[in-house]
Amino acid sequence: MLRIITQRSEAEAELKRICDRIYDDQITHKEATVSEIVQTVRRQGDKALLHYTAEFDRQEFDASELRVSGSELDAAYQQVSGELLKAIELAHRQVLDFHRQRVPKSWVQFGDKEVVLGKRYNPVDAAGIYVPGGQAAYPSTVIMNAVPAVVAGVKRIAMVTPPGKEKSVNPAILVAAQVAGVEEIYRVGGAQAIAALAYGTETIPKVDVISGPGNIYVTLAKKQVYGHVGIDSLAGPSEVLVIADHTANPRHVAADLLAQAEHDSLAAAILITTDNRLASLVVEEVNHQLENHPRRIQTEKSIAHYGLVVVADSLKEAAELSNQFAPEHLELEVAEPWDMLEQIRHAGAIFLGHSTPEAVGDYLAGPNHTLPTSGAARYASALTAETFIKSSSIIHYSPAALKDAAWAIDALTEAEGLPSHGDSVRFRVEEQ
Repeated sequence: MLRIITQRSEAEAELKRICDRIYDDQITHKEATVSEIVQTVRRQGDKALLHYTAEFDRQEFDASELRVSGSELDAAYQQVSGELLKAIELAHRQVLDFHRQRVPKSWVQFGDKEVVLGKRYNPVDAAGIYVPGGQAAYPSTVIMNAVPAVVAGVKRIAMVTPPGKEKSVNPAILVAAQVAGVEEIYRVGGAQAIAALAYGTETIPKVDVISGPGNIYVTLAKKQVYGHVGIDSLAGPSEVLVIADHTANPRHVAADLLAQAEHDSLAAAILITTDNRLASLVVEEVNHQLENHPRRIQTEKSIAHYGLVVVADSLKEAAELSNQFAPEHLELEVAEPWDMLEQIRHAGAIFLGHSTPEAVGDYLAGPNHTLPTSGAARYASALTAETFIKSSSIIHYSPAALKDAAWAIDALTEAEGLPSHGDSVRFRVEEQ
């Protein structure tokens, strides 16, 4: 059952506990397990992939079956409903339109002393996308990760996803990938898939950047390969924080909390409200909506361990608690959400008003649903095209400009004890 807390000090302690939930007592053991998997794949390539797929996914096949075939891609369109296809295509258009708005452009600036400075942006050569799979299907995750890479101009995009029954990949995932422009797809998941993307195997060429959510083993694998490749983020379990006042509908708030809790047993669903009556009604509604919930067991676990209702003295206090938690998803179900927005400093995505549940952002609105979790919204942002783009600084000095700057460079190189740095400028100026 959802707990109701009224004391701020207790609320702060509980919010910290929930934020830190990924760091359990088994984390060291899990890191060691992941390290062994990553290094084995690095040494043994496809052989290790097939071994771990047989061990963890109970699927046995040879290396030639790792990549999803063209015939499987074609057949996937026949296995999804027309309505689902239209929804995937609409989501793709919305996400594509949004991400096209913020692609950085190369630029140069000509100074008044014959100095040219600028930045040149280029996409990485290859990107890898991880999509959770197996018994579940997340076509929205495909779109949210593939589209920014496509918009960035990445020439090669490889997708990995765990195999389901009888070596299959869910057709909705395959259709979403093709709609987004991805046809290089491999049926492999877990830490071993991350290692394959990072280091390459006989079948899966290595990439430059890896994006996409996964379980704790996937996250730890991304952490371990970071530096050899780039990554989007170290995503932890998902979370929502709802700030609500007396104008909120308890039925809607309860549904929003459960929409997060149903992800998995580590998901966090938090309500901060200024209304005691709303707090009680939401708890009743959560219990009612859980009665016949298809994912009741894991949703109840999430609510029991990481669900929370906080009664705050004011919306100002609610905003302060939210900023301390820095939620992945923040809903402002208050009378004047745009006014309250000014008080919010840390959140991955902010949903304003009673008609904007998190689900619209998860699936259709356009902004990315791959967001910072576990307090990372204090310093990190959503996945964008820039995740797959790097910049090079552009610098040009004319002989006259170099001469004008030589004295300052000489002074700084002398202060740092690097004489050849100074010589590299002085020799050029003396020869003018």
